[in-house]
Amino acid sequence: MNDVFADFSGGLESPATYVQTITPSDEADLPRASRALNVAVDGSIRITTVSGTTGTIYVAAGITFPVRVTRVWATGTTATGISVLS
Repeated sequence: MNDVFADFSGGLESPATYVQTITPSDEADLPRASRALNVAVDGSIRITTVSGTTGTIYVAAGITFPVRVTRVWATGTTATGISVLS
């Protein structure tokens, strides 16, 4: 593979380089903090941010929602097909 950007350092304004589909959990944090979330079916997502605040956001299907989170809660989450981008 020829990655012409391999020598550039990434920042928060850079595109995500990691994606993982997750199952919301009331007990476990994400394996790594997100840069953004994306869902297959829109709905509410209860989250804990990297600053430690917890709240509920609405995410539309197919839209990348820029938010840095450490946990996606099962309780209070109605969206499905949740992917974490970082």
